[in-house]
Amino acid sequence: MRVIAKRTLRNFWTRHKDSEQQLKSWFKEAEDALWKGPSEIKMDYPSASFLADNRVVFNIKGNKYRLVVKINYSYKIVWIRFVGSHSEYDKINANKI
Repeated sequence: MRVIAKRTLRNFWTRHKDSEQQLKSWFKEAEDALWKGPSEIKMDYPSASFLADNRVVFNIKGNKYRLVVKINYSYKIVWIRFVGSHSEYDKINANKI
């Protein structure tokens, strides 16, 4: 999959050092993945949550942080829409961001 944009993750882990390794691991795994749908993501990430419009919420660092992405399975593109703390996630509309 093509992940857009790593810079968003990098900016986050610069401010939250404890998230760096898990975000780097997620990025590498997502880049290497060939997800064709939610069931394949669920095999790799059992705690992932699926929202409308092909959005997926990943728990990072034991659910301390949340990562929201939008996926186009046909074109194999993953757009990072949000990365933040659990409390920041609670303040957004993950279906719209």
